[in-house]
Amino acid sequence: MATEEVSKRPAIPPYRQMIMEALDSLKQKEGANKTSISEYLESKYKDLPAAHVNLLSAHLTTMKDSGELLFIKNNYLRPGAEAPPKRGRGRPRKDPNSLPEPKKPKPAAGPQAVSKTGRPRGRPRKVKPQTAPNGLEG
Repeated sequence: MATEEVSKRPAIPPYRQMIMEALDSLKQKEGANKTSISEYLESKYKDLPAAHVNLLSAHLTTMKDSGELLFIKNNYLRPGAEAPPKRGRGRPRKDPNSLPEPKKPKPAAGPQAVSKTGRPRGRPRKVKPQTAPNGLEG
């Protein structure tokens, strides 16, 4: 029993460390995309697991969500002084300290324009049938 061989994990560093190392060594100003990070890791570490692509994607996503990496224009980069500010999605919020803009006065309504045919615009109103005094419709 003491002679059993214990399966050991390959001697590779954690993915977070490998990703940061790849970003530092690639030295791209606008960041590195997932493909270039993966190619760098595959060239440096030959004994990566079979699910390397899925593991890399999962670690990049968790690092992006935790704020360790910035994801800008399909590229990952380290947050720093030279990194552009992160933009939110959608319309920016209003400044609560700004003064409200004054409302523009509406122009005074003039006389209604009569159409060329003399009839008003739109669908005519429904005419209710008048009932005769004895209760029968006439």
